[in-house]
Amino acid sequence: MKTVDTVIHDCSVSAPMARAHLRISLRTLSPMRTSLRPVDNLETKLVGSATRARLASRQLGPLTRAAKDAALEHIARLIEERRAEVMEANARDLEAGREAGLSAALMDRLALDEDRIAQIAESVREIARLDDPVGEVVNMRRRPNGMRVGQVRVPLGVIAMIYESRPNVTVDAAALCIKSGNAVMLRGGKEAKHSNIALGAIVRDGLSAAKLSPEAVQIIEPLGREETKILMSLTGKIDLLIPRGGEGLIRFVAEHARVPVVQHFKGVCHLYVDENADVDMAFRLVENGKMQRPGVCNALECLLVHEDRAASLLPRLAELIDAGLEVRGDERCCALLQGARLATDADWGAEHLAPILSVRVVDDFDAGLAHIATYGSQHTEAICTESNSRGQRFLREVDASCVMLNASTRFNDGGMLGLGAEVGISTTKLHAYGPMGVTSLTALKWMVQGEGQVR
Repeated sequence: MKTVDTVIHDCSVSAPMARAHLRISLRTLSPMRTSLRPVDNLETKLVGSATRARLASRQLGPLTRAAKDAALEHIARLIEERRAEVMEANARDLEAGREAGLSAALMDRLALDEDRIAQIAESVREIARLDDPVGEVVNMRRRPNGMRVGQVRVPLGVIAMIYESRPNVTVDAAALCIKSGNAVMLRGGKEAKHSNIALGAIVRDGLSAAKLSPEAVQIIEPLGREETKILMSLTGKIDLLIPRGGEGLIRFVAEHARVPVVQHFKGVCHLYVDENADVDMAFRLVENGKMQRPGVCNALECLLVHEDRAASLLPRLAELIDAGLEVRGDERCCALLQGARLATDADWGAEHLAPILSVRVVDDFDAGLAHIATYGSQHTEAICTESNSRGQRFLREVDASCVMLNASTRFNDGGMLGLGAEVGISTTKLHAYGPMGVTSLTALKWMVQGEGQVR
């Protein structure tokens, strides 16, 4: 092996000159070899987080229900005890949101008060009360050769979530993942940065109090798009990526991810009012679906009214206009409802996320289904009718993650459907369709029990 001096003697230049060139070269190359670019530092950090999460998931996976539920109770108790800490952090986010000019809908999603914090704690306890899906045996049967075969539910492993605005998602997602034996990496939006950090610290402290690894819940600080790009590329380290937020975020993730992704682009939710619908019921469904919380994904965005019910229902929407609703209707709607403005093509299929409602009068039931098929987003669709046959046909034929008969679109929610909470609503069918609770965070593994059988 040649030394530096040997190499110098082999060169045509003098040794002192060569040594000088070598020193200059080493000084030039040294920063490149000994320091990392910020993105490299971030990637190293996120890979480390994913590695620690993987190790923690191995601890969570085999835990008994009692051990996981005890951890969730610790978390719920700490949320209640440290609510002042959470509200202080949330106040910082709200002030930054006002300065940034966030919309009223986003500010509503962001805001936490004592009631909402109490609801977050109760949601954790409700998740604890759910049956544990891990270890559930499905379809165990005996084959002709005597072997017993079946499937058992197992955790997915490490789940990453990228989401916006709503800090309660931090706790709901963590609790659902703990209950289902998964570790989770949570990257919230910068608008909820301080709230998410405070809630994440409480969750990790709750795990520690239960003598479980706090590394099972990782809070990823939002710095920009770079950490999103890195998370999307961690094949072999992240088992499922769940984006939850605006359509732009979800399309970006779906188009660039190298790990499995659950998709939910937007919620364009319709209510079809049938020809024999109870008008009082229809009005209540419109009011609740649109006005209770206009900025959420299961809010009503488009009302379709059979022409035989238009004259009795649409004028009543003036009450909602007086309460702040903007109606964008077709020509038949505008003729019946004073204060409505004429809709444009862009209003059909729009997710307004605001007190804005698109309204169309349709000729019949089939025209209503055709409109939904054209403009729906496979999120939530509802019908108001007294006809059982048309109601059942609607439930069968409409392609959406949740279909409603005489009920508000606002019920497409994990808590309302008995799941305790949700990590999101999938509008694609792989591997889940609709609100994703604890069962959707597991996979089915085949088990075979034999007595020495060979093929």
